[in-house]
Amino acid sequence: MRIPRLFHPGELSTGEQIALDDNAFNHTVKVLRLSQGAELVLFNGDGCEYDATLSDVSKKHAKAQIGTRREPKRESPLRIEIGQSISRGERMDYAIQKASEMGVAAITPLFTERCEVRLNAERQDKRQRHWLQVAISACEQSQRCTVPDVESPSSLTDWINTCDAELKLVLHHHTEQPLADIPPPASVALLIGPEGGLTEAEVAAAQSAGFRPVALGPRVMRTETAPVAATAILQFLWGDLGNRP
Repeated sequence: MRIPRLFHPGELSTGEQIALDDNAFNHTVKVLRLSQGAELVLFNGDGCEYDATLSDVSKKHAKAQIGTRREPKRESPLRIEIGQSISRGERMDYAIQKASEMGVAAITPLFTERCEVRLNAERQDKRQRHWLQVAISACEQSQRCTVPDVESPSSLTDWINTCDAELKLVLHHHTEQPLADIPPPASVALLIGPEGGLTEAEVAAAQSAGFRPVALGPRVMRTETAPVAATAILQFLWGDLGNRP
């Protein structure tokens, strides 16, 4: 069986014993039914991962003994941050999950004019915690050792005016600008609109803030598909997909 790989929201140090949090305990003991002596791999987002062994298991808690520390090189040399218009339910979860698997560094959920989701402060906080857990689970699966920042929901205006990436792109199918003609950047910000698309005024505002309109091809993609396709292309062109050195 594949060794479970789990996120631990705290310090990890070789030789120490730590208590698993509720998520890790439920997965290892209640779902996988692992017992004392089972092997684990733990990470906390600091870029490292640790071999570990279940050292104490009961019905209500479990502890792990931390072993060898490793620093695998799995993060892309290209920093990608995404401003993703908030969509409903599983669509937003899918976008965040796949963007995390593709190696993005930061994701900011955005309120846009055609966004159908309305969240008060309490629901924003709850959704942000949920989206962060989606990103963490994606990192567990994809073997990333760094968890992307899942920021608090923001207005489109605030995000485009505070973004400081070297290259700023807005997906807009009414353009023929090919990505391959752009010189390789060190960082990219990618603005993705809602299901109905960004309004012309929003695209214009993004361009005024330094965003360049680009199209991924002749077909219009769904809002949850766009970040997957876009990040795959960016990682292939300038990152670490396709066995590039």
